[in-house]
Amino acid sequence: MTAGTSQDTVRLRVDFIACDGRGLCAEALPELVTLDDWGFPIISDRTVPPWLLADAREIVRACPKLALRLDRGQPALRADGPGAW
Repeated sequence: MTAGTSQDTVRLRVDFIACDGRGLCAEALPELVTLDDWGFPIISDRTVPPWLLADAREIVRACPKLALRLDRGQPALRADGPGAW
């Protein structure tokens, strides 16, 4: 598959070294981000659904410490599918 197809996955990631735990991401996108007891983000490991992609891009841009990014990659192989160990 080529980049940009519906089979690509997009995941929200956080750089914990850059993050200072302001919590703006959790306020803006509670569907994917919660906060731990110290205010640092806990990012859902699920892919960003298409209807949340614009919001996810916005919180990446709005992060005051530039600690968020969107990673695009191919979907993970199923354990029982092609390429399984």
